[in-house]
Formats: sequence, C-alpha cells, structure tokens
Amino acid sequence: MAQGQWLKKRLLIILLLTTAALILGLQTFLPAKHSPTPIAKTAPIAAMTFSPSLPPTVVPDRLFRQVQSLAFERYTPAQRQQARDYIVAELQAAGWVPSLIPFQGGVNILAQRPGQVRTSNSLLVAAHYDTVAGSPGADDNASGVATVLEIAHLFAQQSTARPLQLAFFDLEEQNLQGSFAFANDPQQRADLAGVIVLEMLGFACHTPGCQRQPQGLPITPPSDKGDFLVVVGDTEHLPLLQSFAQPPPDLPAVLALPTPMKGLLTPDLLRSDHAPFWYQEIGAVMVTDTANFRNPHYHQPSDTPDTIDRPFLSGAAQLVVNATARLLSQSTPLTTPAQ
Repeated sequence: MAQGQWLKKRLLIILLLTTAALILGLQTFLPAKHSPTPIAKTAPIAAMTFSPSLPPTVVPDRLFRQVQSLAFERYTPAQRQQARDYIVAELQAAGWVPSLIPFQGGVNILAQRPGQVRTSNSLLVAAHYDTVAGSPGADDNASGVATVLEIAHLFAQQSTARPLQLAFFDLEEQNLQGSFAFANDPQQRADLAGVIVLEMLGFACHTPGCQRQPQGLPITPPSDKGDFLVVVGDTEHLPLLQSFAQPPPDLPAVLALPTPMKGLLTPDLLRSDHAPFWYQEIGAVMVTDTANFRNPHYHQPSDTPDTIDRPFLSGAAQLVVNATARLLSQSTPLTTPAQ
C-alpha cells in the first residue's frame, strides 16, 4: 500500500474510533427517561453539611454587578493589576483569604477552604481574568470571573465533603500561560480531584442559524440557536461531565462533549484553561457559551455588559453552582469507572 493511502486509512480509523468514543461517552451521562442515579453517600459530616439537592441560589443582581465592575480592558500589567485588586477585595469580602501566585509575566489568584473528609482531594473552579488588547471582555471573561466570585459568596460558609479551591488565571489570552504555570507546578496540582473552567457564560442568540460549530465535531448541537451551554470534558473523568447532566427545565440546556484522546482531533476544544490540566492527566471540564461560534463581539471593543443576556448568564451560573454542589458533596475519585 502506498504511504499516502496508508496514512489516509490510519486517519480514517482514528476518526471512526474518536466518533465511537464520543457517542459511547455521551450515552453514559446524557439525560435519561428514568430518574438519575443517586449520588453516592459519604461519611456523615458536620451540622452545616451542604445538601446537593438544595444548592444555594445565584443572586442575579450581584452576579451582573461583578460583570459590570470588571468590564474594562485587562491587557496591560497595570490593567490586570486593577482587575486583581478587585477580585482580591471581593474574595476577602466573602470571607476568603486569597493568595497571589506569581509566574513569569503574570500573577494567578488562589483561594481555598478545607473539606470535612480529610482524605478527599479538592475541586478547583477557575476562570481567566485577562482580556485581549482593546476589548473590555464582558463575556470574555468577566462572565466567568463573576460566576467564580458568586461561588465564593455562596460556598464560603458551607461545610462540604470535598475541599474547594477557586482560581483566577492570568494571561489565558496569551497561550494559556497562567493555567500552564498552575498545572505544571507539582505543588499546585498535587491535591486536585478535578477542575471546572469557566470560559464565557453570558451570551445567547435566539435567531435560527446564529449558532455555529467547530469543524470535525462528530455531533450536532441541540439547536442552531445559541441558547444552550457546552461542557467539554475528557473521557477519563466522566463524573465531572455527569455533574452537569439533566439540568432543570428553567435553566439553559447543556450539550456535554466527552472528548477522547485529549482533544487531539478537535483542536477547537483545546483553546481554554482546561487543556493544561488534561496534559497533566487531571480531569477538567470547560463550560462555555461557545465563544466566537456564537458571539459576534468575541475579542472586540463591543464585548460590553449591554451585550450580556442576563437571564442566560444567571441560568448558566446556577448550572455551575449546582454541579459544584454535587461534586463537593462527594469524596470519591472523579475518574471514569472501569467497564
């Protein structure tokens, strides 16, 4: 067989295997007609134990106020310092003790609190706080930062089985530098059970055809309208994806994408801060409104708070809060069970 024919055949086989893995992965957690499988019980914890069936409720006005406060260009060192000062002040006001973690060229922010099960590893919820030059970044990514800050307010006094970490990454727009620095540090990643990365949560479009999809994605979105969230996760850690399954009918629909081979054949799924954790074999999901596949203001001066769909953002934030609550209520590993 000629070398060119052999290569084409090999690529076809890889694509077929990828498609099969994606379909099989979807079947493991897409909404079913029967009741969802109950979350495994853990050892009893303190009197303030959080119940995943009653997650805290997002405060929409507070959430949007955070977006408005952060909607300025966050590109130069001085601009990013201004954003850091705001984030640190908000964390402190919510009762957290944030730390600054410098790396070459930037500074990450980390806040954490312990869980009740000492042997349990942490859940990290993260968003990047920088922007490209010339954009105020209301959706990209003040919406993600605002949601992490909302989690800080809602979970500050909650006792949960699993420890919770909150991170705000610098320089995502410059080759994911902040998340690479974090994930590549053995000390920072040593205690992680899984990661939820928030990448643009506030834009929705409701006209037919306004939603596009990446090339090579072997699945069709639920609608050609941009009124749903996408959750991208690696197939080795499906419990992270399962935490977003079966959303209530009053919240945005969720398209979950279990991604085999660490996204090798779908590079558009590697464009955010979850990717460095995949490369370190740490389970991570990215939650997104699909960015430039929906939002015409992506990386533009027009990415302003008035373009945010406030009900959609509140619903997206509530979905993240619900998933966070489910994952914090457990102390078991978040790896995919062996078949």
